[in-house]
Amino acid sequence: MATTGDLDVLIERLEATEALEGLQDVIIAARDAFATDHMVYHWVDSAGEQYGCGTYSRKWVDHYAAQNYLRVDPVIIGCYQRFHPVDWKRLDWSSRTAREFLADAQRHGIGNQGYSIPIRGPKGQFALFTASHNCDDDTWAEFITRTSRDLILVAHFFNRKALEFEPGRQREARQLSPREVDAMTLLAMGYSRAQVAETLSISEHTLRVYIESARFKLGALNTTHAVARAIGCGLIVV
Repeated sequence: MATTGDLDVLIERLEATEALEGLQDVIIAARDAFATDHMVYHWVDSAGEQYGCGTYSRKWVDHYAAQNYLRVDPVIIGCYQRFHPVDWKRLDWSSRTAREFLADAQRHGIGNQGYSIPIRGPKGQFALFTASHNCDDDTWAEFITRTSRDLILVAHFFNRKALEFEPGRQREARQLSPREVDAMTLLAMGYSRAQVAETLSISEHTLRVYIESARFKLGALNTTHAVARAIGCGLIVV
């Protein structure tokens, strides 16, 4: 399991990444920090542009594309219909096509367990951040119980960083300071103020300053309105 120090290092590395290609190194570090077999990040925007990085083998990535598995992958289909993270066991694997896909994936070392976090960003962007592993159900359930909050946090920071490299995004994202974006993102994800302050290692008083500053910049009536406006403007993704 990633420690607080591991998470801090991962987030610092994400913040320091200056090119899209650098995210590959960070996702390898994330896989190692969480001690899973694989981690993958993939996005698709409204224009159909795609980007992905991760630790799956090149053989599986090429095979997945050649078989056009994007059309039948229960993880993609199921997560596109959801807003909350999902354990693969909760997806619909009942069809023969789905079972054949799963068997093929496991032959390529993907693992029998998985946890995927759907993320929706501005301009129709849809992304998935996934951890997968090979272990028994009890071990995986215990892992998810311990790490789900941290995985979600990393996923959203990862997506936010990836969006910085999308053309036309940089100037828009600077309307809020990095700390204001962090605070508003965590609030949008359902964290309480106390949890946000703890996660960011700041006092609740300091957090209140960030929230009020963001609210003023967004012209929002209250915190809920500020979160809604930040999402609508594409300044944060949830």
